[in-house]
Amino acid sequence: MAKKSRTRVRPDAGGDGGVPAVAPRQPCPCGSGKRYKACHGSAGGGDVFVARPFEGLPGECDLVALRELVPAATAPLTLAGDLAAQHPDRSVVLCSLLPGASPAMVRESGEVWLGLQVQHHFGDPSRDLAAVLEQALDAEPGVVGLTDPPAPGPRLQDVVAGDSLDVTVHEGFDYWVADLDDSDELAEALEAANGAATPTARLTSVEAAYWTNVGAKEHLRWVMPEAEDALLDALARVHVSGADVIVPGARLVGMFRAHGLLAPVWDLPVGTGAEVLEEPAATFKTALDEALASSDPLTGEERAARSGLANRQVTIR
Repeated sequence: MAKKSRTRVRPDAGGDGGVPAVAPRQPCPCGSGKRYKACHGSAGGGDVFVARPFEGLPGECDLVALRELVPAATAPLTLAGDLAAQHPDRSVVLCSLLPGASPAMVRESGEVWLGLQVQHHFGDPSRDLAAVLEQALDAEPGVVGLTDPPAPGPRLQDVVAGDSLDVTVHEGFDYWVADLDDSDELAEALEAANGAATPTARLTSVEAAYWTNVGAKEHLRWVMPEAEDALLDALARVHVSGADVIVPGARLVGMFRAHGLLAPVWDLPVGTGAEVLEEPAATFKTALDEALASSDPLTGEERAARSGLANRQVTIR
């Protein structure tokens, strides 16, 4: 009798059909670099895999940045559909990180804080966020979380409205306790959180580009919405032309891949700061858009540049 196949298929909650069949010892399609059986194929590793979970949401690129790159930031959300009708007076704030990496907190005021940087990985962050939000809107003040993959239900795209995301980057996490009485315990927790937060600023001249100072270095990390192949081609073109030197001494060193998008990363000279990047970033965006619109085949030098960029990617799960 033939052995049963060990190949497994996980459904894609994004509605685009199933993900490719994956054997337990093959690389997980999420790009983590782990074998499937140790990632989304493991117990508790997630029941779905959605490659681009925030697609179609306002500020998709900023959402990815706040989930993976930005320590302290907030953005208000507007409820839509049934949730808006059921909770017409409730306000919701999206937070990059909450105390203890909590999925959500209900404040005494009734305001819901929804956390992006959490400890669970169930395969579709958009579905997880919607499930937590629904729970929080019906919960008493306190922490709300997920311990198991949520049941089938709406995704964040189904429960929020708007065509943009108004991001505020904070110097630290003082906003956690702005409406609370002082205590030694809170002060210690806040000091620890603030000590781990790297100075970060969002550029205003372009979308989803963030300057950060990590101590020994400064970086520009810019989440971009274009498809990976097209973006790599365009970045190769502007690199060969020299237009990717944002400021003198800056260097495009690689990119992150997260939630279906690429985030190119530049090393910057120490002392650059965020303000001086505004005009050069806008100029670069113009050059990148022109490169994206080109249908000319890549030259040999551009193909070599593209290969180099493709080899300098780090996937964030």
